[in-house]
Amino acid sequence: MAFSAGGGQNNNQPMSEINVTPLVDVMLVLLIIFMITAPLMTHKIPIDLPQASTVKNPEEPNIITLALTADGNLYWNDIAISKEDWKARIEQAATQKPQPELQLRADKITQYQVLAEIMADAQNAGINKMGFITTPVKGKK
Repeated sequence: MAFSAGGGQNNNQPMSEINVTPLVDVMLVLLIIFMITAPLMTHKIPIDLPQASTVKNPEEPNIITLALTADGNLYWNDIAISKEDWKARIEQAATQKPQPELQLRADKITQYQVLAEIMADAQNAGINKMGFITTPVKGKK
């Protein structure tokens, strides 16, 4: 059923606008009803839980810092090592439980090839966690 619009318009045209105010009122009432009844609809199942002692938190992994200078020298936790010694140490470290985290600190002019070889050696040994140590940019937070 269409209503005619009054005013200066042609009276033969039906009003095509819908008044949404009652619809909004009904929706708000339904929303309030659902918000009130939803917590009451949850079923509470009685369960008698067993008691247990608290579990010890897993140990923090050991952190290995590997420094790589611009001329290719390696430093394992600030101790100078050779490339062959690096491979033996990283393979031994990969077998530890929990596995240590490898943090790479490389000079900014270090060749990417050298850094990629170090990362590949660590990954081939089985090291899962690797990160880079950088210096923050001054003036930025």
